[in-house]
Amino acid sequence: MYAIPLGDDGAELRPLEPWRAEEFLAHLERGREFINQYVPFGSRATDVAGAREVLQRYADMRAADTGSLHGLWLEGTLVGGVLFLNFDAAQRTCEVGCWLEPAATGRGLVTRAMRVLLDWAVEGRGIHRVEWVAASGNRPSLDVARRLGMTRDGVRREAHLHHGVRHDLEVWSVLAPEWRAARARAAHNDR
Repeated sequence: MYAIPLGDDGAELRPLEPWRAEEFLAHLERGREFINQYVPFGSRATDVAGAREVLQRYADMRAADTGSLHGLWLEGTLVGGVLFLNFDAAQRTCEVGCWLEPAATGRGLVTRAMRVLLDWAVEGRGIHRVEWVAASGNRPSLDVARRLGMTRDGVRREAHLHHGVRHDLEVWSVLAPEWRAARARAAHNDR
Protein backbone atom coordinates (compact mmCIF):
# COMPACT_ATOMS: atom_id res chain seq x y z
CA MET A 1 0.00 0.00 0.00
CA TYR A 2 2.75 2.46 0.96
CA ALA A 3 6.36 2.43 2.00
CA ILE A 4 7.77 5.76 3.17
CA PRO A 5 11.57 5.90 3.20
CA LEU A 6 12.93 7.28 6.47
CA GLY A 7 16.50 7.94 5.36
CA ASP A 8 19.34 6.37 3.45
CA ASP A 9 19.80 3.43 5.86
CA GLY A 10 17.02 1.27 4.36
CA ALA A 11 14.46 2.24 7.03
CA GLU A 12 10.82 2.40 5.93
CA LEU A 13 7.45 3.14 7.47
CA ARG A 14 4.72 0.79 6.21
CA PRO A 15 1.23 -0.34 7.20
CA LEU A 16 1.23 -3.10 9.81
CA GLU A 17 -1.86 -5.11 8.96
CA PRO A 18 -3.33 -8.48 10.05
CA TRP A 19 -1.89 -10.35 7.07
CA ARG A 20 1.57 -9.67 8.52
CA ALA A 21 0.83 -11.68 11.69
CA GLU A 22 3.69 -14.17 11.24
CA GLU A 23 6.22 -11.41 10.64
CA PHE A 24 4.84 -9.44 13.60
CA LEU A 25 5.08 -12.49 15.88
CA ALA A 26 8.70 -13.14 14.83
CA HIS A 27 9.52 -9.51 15.60
CA LEU A 28 7.83 -9.70 19.02
CA GLU A 29 9.70 -12.90 19.84
CA ARG A 30 13.03 -11.19 19.10
CA GLY A 31 12.20 -8.25 21.34
CA ARG A 32 9.47 -9.33 23.75
CA GLU A 33 11.38 -8.82 27.02
CA PHE A 34 12.73 -5.43 25.90
CA ILE A 35 9.42 -4.22 24.44
CA ASN A 36 7.46 -5.24 27.53
CA GLN A 37 9.68 -3.50 30.10
CA TYR A 38 7.18 -0.67 30.61
CA VAL A 39 4.09 -1.60 28.58
CA PRO A 40 2.37 -4.89 27.77
CA PHE A 41 2.29 -4.16 24.01
CA GLY A 42 1.90 -7.46 22.15
CA SER A 43 2.32 -9.51 25.33
CA ARG A 44 -0.72 -11.68 24.50
CA ALA A 45 0.56 -12.36 21.00
CA THR A 46 2.32 -15.64 21.72
CA ASP A 47 1.23 -17.42 18.55
CA VAL A 48 0.15 -16.43 15.05
CA ALA A 49 -3.54 -16.26 16.01
CA GLY A 50 -2.74 -13.95 18.94
CA ALA A 51 -0.53 -11.76 16.73
CA ARG A 52 -3.33 -11.54 14.17
CA GLU A 53 -5.77 -10.51 16.93
CA VAL A 54 -3.51 -7.63 18.00
CA LEU A 55 -3.13 -6.44 14.42
CA GLN A 56 -6.86 -6.83 13.76
CA ARG A 57 -7.71 -4.74 16.83
CA TYR A 58 -5.63 -1.89 15.38
CA ALA A 59 -7.09 -2.43 11.91
CA ASP A 60 -10.54 -2.06 13.46
CA MET A 61 -9.41 1.13 15.20
CA ARG A 62 -8.18 2.47 11.88
CA ALA A 63 -11.53 1.68 10.27
CA ALA A 64 -13.28 3.48 13.14
CA ASP A 65 -10.83 6.42 12.84
CA THR A 66 -9.75 6.03 16.49
CA GLY A 67 -6.19 4.77 16.06
CA SER A 68 -3.74 2.98 13.76
CA LEU A 69 -0.56 0.94 13.69
CA HIS A 70 2.45 1.52 11.41
CA GLY A 71 5.47 -0.76 11.20
CA LEU A 72 9.13 0.15 10.97
CA TRP A 73 11.22 -1.98 8.64
CA LEU A 74 14.99 -1.84 8.51
CA GLU A 75 16.58 -3.46 5.46
CA GLY A 76 13.41 -5.49 4.90
CA THR A 77 12.93 -6.71 8.50
CA LEU A 78 10.13 -5.54 10.79
CA VAL A 79 11.90 -4.07 13.85
CA GLY A 80 9.24 -1.94 15.56
CA GLY A 81 6.52 0.56 14.97
CA VAL A 82 4.65 3.72 15.81
CA LEU A 83 0.97 4.16 16.50
CA PHE A 84 -1.93 6.48 17.07
CA LEU A 85 -4.10 5.86 20.13
CA ASN A 86 -7.17 7.75 21.27
CA PHE A 87 -7.37 9.48 17.90
CA ASP A 88 -10.30 11.92 18.18
CA ALA A 89 -10.81 13.95 15.01
CA ALA A 90 -13.78 15.82 16.50
CA GLN A 91 -11.74 17.03 19.51
CA ARG A 92 -8.64 17.32 17.30
CA THR A 93 -6.51 15.35 19.76
CA CYS A 94 -4.59 12.09 19.71
CA GLU A 95 -1.95 10.11 21.52
CA VAL A 96 1.08 8.58 19.85
CA GLY A 97 3.36 5.77 20.92
CA CYS A 98 6.12 3.46 19.77
CA TRP A 99 8.00 0.23 20.33
CA LEU A 100 11.26 -1.26 19.04
CA GLU A 101 13.20 -4.47 19.36
CA PRO A 102 16.67 -4.00 20.92
CA ALA A 103 18.68 -4.40 17.70
CA ALA A 104 16.91 -1.37 16.19
CA THR A 105 17.52 1.11 19.01
CA GLY A 106 19.86 4.08 18.79
CA ARG A 107 19.26 4.79 15.09
CA GLY A 108 16.61 7.49 15.35
CA LEU A 109 13.99 5.28 13.68
CA VAL A 110 11.15 6.22 16.02
CA THR A 111 11.91 9.93 15.83
CA ARG A 112 12.01 9.85 12.03
CA ALA A 113 8.81 7.83 11.78
CA MET A 114 7.03 9.94 14.36
CA ARG A 115 7.79 13.09 12.36
CA VAL A 116 5.86 11.54 9.45
CA LEU A 117 2.92 10.70 11.73
CA LEU A 118 2.88 14.13 13.36
CA ASP A 119 3.03 15.91 10.00
CA TRP A 120 0.08 13.82 8.78
CA ALA A 121 -1.92 14.31 11.98
CA VAL A 122 -1.41 18.08 12.11
CA GLU A 123 -1.48 18.95 8.41
CA GLY A 124 -3.57 16.12 6.99
CA ARG A 125 -6.15 15.67 9.73
CA GLY A 126 -6.15 18.99 11.56
CA ILE A 127 -5.10 17.55 14.92
CA HIS A 128 -4.34 20.35 17.39
CA ARG A 129 -2.83 18.44 20.34
CA VAL A 130 -0.65 15.33 20.12
CA GLU A 131 0.13 13.60 23.40
CA TRP A 132 2.93 11.22 24.37
CA VAL A 133 2.60 9.18 27.59
CA ALA A 134 5.50 7.09 28.92
CA ALA A 135 6.74 5.65 32.17
CA SER A 136 9.25 7.92 33.90
CA GLY A 137 11.82 5.13 33.80
CA ASN A 138 11.50 4.72 30.05
CA ARG A 139 14.25 7.22 29.19
CA PRO A 140 14.52 6.32 25.48
CA SER A 141 10.81 6.99 24.98
CA LEU A 142 10.96 10.29 26.85
CA ASP A 143 14.03 11.27 24.82
CA VAL A 144 11.97 10.88 21.63
CA ALA A 145 9.33 13.23 23.04
CA ARG A 146 12.09 15.77 23.73
CA ARG A 147 13.59 15.39 20.24
CA LEU A 148 10.14 15.98 18.76
CA GLY A 149 9.93 19.29 20.63
CA MET A 150 7.19 18.18 23.00
CA THR A 151 6.60 19.85 26.35
CA ARG A 152 6.34 17.89 29.58
CA ASP A 153 2.85 18.65 30.88
CA GLY A 154 3.12 16.70 34.10
CA VAL A 155 3.44 13.38 35.88
CA ARG A 156 0.65 11.01 36.81
CA ARG A 157 2.19 9.50 39.93
CA GLU A 158 2.11 5.68 40.20
CA ALA A 159 -0.64 5.59 37.58
CA HIS A 160 0.42 2.42 35.75
CA LEU A 161 0.76 -1.03 37.31
CA HIS A 162 3.03 -3.24 35.20
CA HIS A 163 4.85 -6.41 36.27
CA GLY A 164 3.78 -5.72 39.86
CA VAL A 165 5.41 -2.28 39.93
CA ARG A 166 3.59 1.04 39.99
CA HIS A 167 5.16 3.39 37.44
CA ASP A 168 4.83 7.16 37.24
CA LEU A 169 3.57 8.21 33.81
CA GLU A 170 4.89 11.37 32.19
CA VAL A 171 2.56 13.25 29.87
CA TRP A 172 4.21 15.22 27.06
CA SER A 173 2.50 17.09 24.23
CA VAL A 174 2.97 19.28 21.22
CA LEU A 175 0.36 21.67 19.85
CA ALA A 176 -0.13 22.24 16.13
CA PRO A 177 1.35 25.78 16.09
CA GLU A 178 4.41 24.54 18.01
CA TRP A 179 4.86 21.63 15.60
CA ARG A 180 4.61 23.90 12.57
CA ALA A 181 7.13 26.34 14.04
CA ALA A 182 9.58 23.55 14.85
CA ARG A 183 9.25 22.11 11.33
CA ALA A 184 9.79 25.57 9.81
CA ARG A 185 12.93 26.04 11.92
CA ALA A 186 14.22 22.62 10.90
CA ALA A 187 13.58 23.34 7.20
CA HIS A 188 15.33 26.69 7.50
CA ASN A 189 18.35 25.09 9.21
CA ASP A 190 18.59 22.43 6.47
CA ARG A 191 19.23 25.13 3.84
